[in-house]
Amino acid sequence: MKLKQVIKPLIFIITIILFVFLFTNFTNLTPAKSTATAQPATAVKTDSVQRESLYDIMRLDTTGLSRDAFENAMTGYEHLQENGRIKNPDVLSIIDFSLPSTKKRLFVIDLKNKLLLFNTLVSHGRNSGKDIANTFSNKMNSFKSSLGFYITGDTYTGEHGYSLRLEGEEAGINDNALSRGIVMHSADYVNDKLGKLQGYIGRSLGCPAIPENVHRKVISSIRNGTCLFLYSPDKYYSAHTKILVKDSSAS
Repeated sequence: MKLKQVIKPLIFIITIILFVFLFTNFTNLTPAKSTATAQPATAVKTDSVQRESLYDIMRLDTTGLSRDAFENAMTGYEHLQENGRIKNPDVLSIIDFSLPSTKKRLFVIDLKNKLLLFNTLVSHGRNSGKDIANTFSNKMNSFKSSLGFYITGDTYTGEHGYSLRLEGEEAGINDNALSRGIVMHSADYVNDKLGKLQGYIGRSLGCPAIPENVHRKVISSIRNGTCLFLYSPDKYYSAHTKILVKDSSAS
């Protein structure tokens, strides 16, 4: 009798423990499903800062970069990004040919962190003008700069050392860049001393050449799929670019 009296309560206790264990595991499984399905709703969105605000926040006017150059650059950048052309959207580079060659007119901008990474001298083609670049071409052996939007390619070591290939994105305006050998490279004639001595820095055969002391850092920061815009208030370019198409309804 004593053994039965002991076994019955034990069986009852074990049954209760099993029931609690199974019930707890079952209830713990259900919330896990709802949590997993809820996670995709929290998608990360990029910060949408107005162009004007970004220009002002970064105080780009104090660097000499014109607002028009920046706004046009952002318009083309957004167009190329929407069309899947830009592999690295964090960096935007602008060459402002409205500035003389003695001014630092290459601007490399970190859009993600709102930082100006580099601001340095850059050459234009020898047949584009002396101090100011005011005539441009897409033709072979013109020795002129080509305006518009480019996507940066890979790097290589060539005649001018460490260099960066540039792919022109605008038909009839700069799409001969690769065949013309238009690349970014360093040049000893791109320096302040020469600019002060003769009133303008040295000129290239059409390439945007930059100073030797910064070329590796600049090229490494913009290579492989970033957007580069060569700006000028040039009437021919404004009339023929398809990337900066004006909205006819907004007048």
